[in-house]
Amino acid sequence: MAVVRRSSVLPIPASVAFELAQKVELFEHVVAPWLRIRGVRMPERIEAGASGSARLWWLGALPSWRHHLAVVHAGDGEIRTNEHGGPVRTWNHHLRFEPLDASSCRYTDEIELEDGLRGLPTRLFARLMFRHRHRRWRALARLLG
Repeated sequence: MAVVRRSSVLPIPASVAFELAQKVELFEHVVAPWLRIRGVRMPERIEAGASGSARLWWLGALPSWRHHLAVVHAGDGEIRTNEHGGPVRTWNHHLRFEPLDASSCRYTDEIELEDGLRGLPTRLFARLMFRHRHRRWRALARLLG
Protein backbone atom coordinates (compact mmCIF):
# COMPACT_ATOMS: atom_id res chain seq x y z
CA MET A 1 0.00 0.00 0.00
CA ALA A 2 1.08 3.56 -0.72
CA VAL A 3 0.48 6.45 1.67
CA VAL A 4 -0.26 10.08 0.79
CA ARG A 5 -0.14 12.55 3.70
CA ARG A 6 -0.55 16.30 4.16
CA SER A 7 -0.65 18.45 7.32
CA SER A 8 -1.70 22.04 7.94
CA VAL A 9 -1.98 24.29 10.97
CA LEU A 10 -5.51 25.61 11.51
CA PRO A 11 -6.18 28.71 13.66
CA ILE A 12 -9.05 27.03 15.53
CA PRO A 13 -9.08 24.63 18.49
CA ALA A 14 -8.72 20.92 17.67
CA SER A 15 -12.11 20.20 19.26
CA VAL A 16 -13.83 22.69 16.92
CA ALA A 17 -12.06 21.31 13.83
CA PHE A 18 -12.94 17.74 14.83
CA GLU A 19 -16.62 18.67 15.31
CA LEU A 20 -16.68 20.30 11.87
CA ALA A 21 -15.03 17.26 10.27
CA GLN A 22 -17.87 15.08 11.51
CA LYS A 23 -20.39 16.94 9.33
CA VAL A 24 -21.06 15.83 5.77
CA GLU A 25 -21.61 19.50 4.81
CA LEU A 26 -17.99 20.26 5.71
CA PHE A 27 -16.77 17.53 3.35
CA GLU A 28 -18.96 18.97 0.60
CA HIS A 29 -17.45 22.41 1.24
CA VAL A 30 -13.78 21.39 1.22
CA VAL A 31 -13.97 19.35 -1.99
CA ALA A 32 -15.98 21.94 -3.94
CA PRO A 33 -15.84 22.98 -6.73
CA TRP A 34 -13.64 20.12 -8.01
CA LEU A 35 -16.00 17.47 -6.74
CA ARG A 36 -19.66 17.55 -5.91
CA ILE A 37 -21.45 14.78 -4.13
CA ARG A 38 -25.06 13.95 -4.92
CA GLY A 39 -27.46 11.31 -3.78
CA VAL A 40 -25.78 11.10 -0.38
CA ARG A 41 -26.85 8.07 1.60
CA MET A 42 -25.04 8.90 4.82
CA PRO A 43 -26.00 9.99 8.32
CA GLU A 44 -25.67 13.76 8.83
CA ARG A 45 -22.90 13.14 11.37
CA ILE A 46 -19.77 11.03 10.83
CA GLU A 47 -19.68 8.50 13.70
CA ALA A 48 -18.05 5.11 14.23
CA GLY A 49 -20.10 2.38 12.59
CA ALA A 50 -21.78 4.73 10.11
CA SER A 51 -21.62 3.86 6.45
CA GLY A 52 -22.93 5.34 3.27
CA SER A 53 -22.38 6.24 -0.33
CA ALA A 54 -22.74 9.13 -2.75
CA ARG A 55 -22.40 9.78 -6.44
CA LEU A 56 -19.31 11.86 -7.33
CA TRP A 57 -19.51 14.58 -9.98
CA TRP A 58 -16.36 16.16 -11.42
CA LEU A 59 -16.61 19.95 -11.52
CA GLY A 60 -20.24 19.57 -10.50
CA ALA A 61 -21.22 18.54 -14.03
CA LEU A 62 -19.57 15.27 -15.08
CA PRO A 63 -21.11 12.23 -13.42
CA SER A 64 -18.69 9.70 -12.04
CA TRP A 65 -18.92 6.58 -9.89
CA ARG A 66 -20.68 5.89 -6.62
CA HIS A 67 -18.20 6.17 -3.76
CA HIS A 68 -18.71 4.01 -0.63
CA LEU A 69 -17.53 4.86 2.88
CA ALA A 70 -17.51 3.02 6.21
CA VAL A 71 -16.49 4.89 9.37
CA VAL A 72 -14.14 2.69 11.37
CA HIS A 73 -13.34 5.18 14.16
CA ALA A 74 -14.48 8.67 15.15
CA GLY A 75 -13.22 9.98 18.45
CA ASP A 76 -10.31 11.56 20.29
CA GLY A 77 -9.72 14.00 17.43
CA GLU A 78 -9.44 11.26 14.80
CA ILE A 79 -11.63 9.87 12.04
CA ARG A 80 -10.76 6.68 10.17
CA THR A 81 -12.70 5.46 7.17
CA ASN A 82 -12.43 2.62 4.68
CA GLU A 83 -13.59 3.73 1.25
CA HIS A 84 -13.82 2.48 -2.33
CA GLY A 85 -15.64 3.06 -5.58
CA GLY A 86 -15.11 3.17 -9.33
CA PRO A 87 -11.45 2.61 -10.15
CA VAL A 88 -10.49 3.19 -6.49
CA ARG A 89 -10.30 -0.21 -4.79
CA THR A 90 -8.75 0.97 -1.53
CA TRP A 91 -8.93 4.42 0.06
CA ASN A 92 -8.33 4.12 3.80
CA HIS A 93 -8.58 7.68 5.10
CA HIS A 94 -7.25 8.91 8.45
CA LEU A 95 -7.92 12.49 9.61
CA ARG A 96 -6.24 13.80 12.77
CA PHE A 97 -6.75 17.05 14.66
CA GLU A 98 -3.96 17.55 17.20
CA PRO A 99 -4.04 20.54 19.58
CA LEU A 100 -1.04 22.85 19.31
CA ASP A 101 -2.39 25.30 21.88
CA ALA A 102 -5.81 26.52 23.05
CA SER A 103 -6.60 28.20 19.72
CA SER A 104 -4.86 26.16 17.00
CA CYS A 105 -4.34 22.60 15.84
CA ARG A 106 -2.49 20.49 13.32
CA TYR A 107 -4.82 18.88 10.79
CA THR A 108 -3.40 15.81 9.02
CA ASP A 109 -4.98 13.94 6.12
CA GLU A 110 -3.53 10.53 5.38
CA ILE A 111 -4.69 8.08 2.74
CA GLU A 112 -3.57 4.50 2.35
CA LEU A 113 -4.27 3.33 -1.19
CA GLU A 114 -3.23 0.93 -3.88
CA ASP A 115 0.44 0.78 -4.74
CA GLY A 116 1.99 0.25 -8.16
CA LEU A 117 0.99 1.57 -11.56
CA ARG A 118 -2.73 1.03 -11.02
CA GLY A 119 -2.61 3.29 -7.97
CA LEU A 120 -0.53 6.03 -9.63
CA PRO A 121 -3.48 8.14 -10.91
CA THR A 122 -5.21 7.77 -7.54
CA ARG A 123 -2.09 8.92 -5.66
CA LEU A 124 -1.78 11.95 -7.96
CA PHE A 125 -5.47 12.76 -7.44
CA ALA A 126 -5.06 12.42 -3.64
CA ARG A 127 -2.11 14.82 -3.60
CA LEU A 128 -3.97 17.43 -5.65
CA MET A 129 -7.19 17.02 -3.68
CA PHE A 130 -5.33 17.29 -0.35
CA ARG A 131 -3.73 20.54 -1.45
CA HIS A 132 -7.16 21.89 -2.37
CA ARG A 133 -8.88 20.53 0.78
CA HIS A 134 -6.26 22.02 3.07
CA ARG A 135 -6.49 25.41 1.36
CA ARG A 136 -10.30 25.34 1.87
CA TRP A 137 -9.93 24.18 5.51
CA ARG A 138 -7.45 27.00 6.27
CA ALA A 139 -9.74 29.63 4.69
CA LEU A 140 -12.73 28.37 6.67
CA ALA A 141 -10.72 28.22 9.91
CA ARG A 142 -9.55 31.83 9.42
CA LEU A 143 -13.20 32.91 9.14
CA LEU A 144 -14.12 31.01 12.29
CA GLY A 145 -11.00 31.88 14.30
